[in-house]
Amino acid sequence: MKAKLIKPVKMIAKTPSPPYYAVIFSSQRTEGDKGYALMSARMIDLAQKQDGFLGVEDAREVLGITISYWRDLKSIKKWKEHAEHAIARQKGREVWYSHFKARIARVERDYEFEKI
Repeated sequence: MKAKLIKPVKMIAKTPSPPYYAVIFSSQRTEGDKGYALMSARMIDLAQKQDGFLGVEDAREVLGITISYWRDLKSIKKWKEHAEHAIARQKGREVWYSHFKARIARVERDYEFEKI
């Protein structure tokens, strides 16, 4: 069987020049999906439509890490208060996560390298 080549997806969020804010969400999942993948995709889609949203990066193996980037603290607060996001957070506590921690940080400096 011949291996199928898959075009790489851009995984690193394009953000503006600092300063901006990062919400770092680290989590450990419970067993089974229980609707998690669908809700996760919906939250990313919905977050992208919020005023002040700049981008998102995520990785999931044993430890899940999602980093979302925001223009300011007011934008982060509005996202936290969004009705559907509140439902997802509650379901996370009840069903999807055995442990999580959220951190909010101001990005003062960033730099990158990209091999072309």
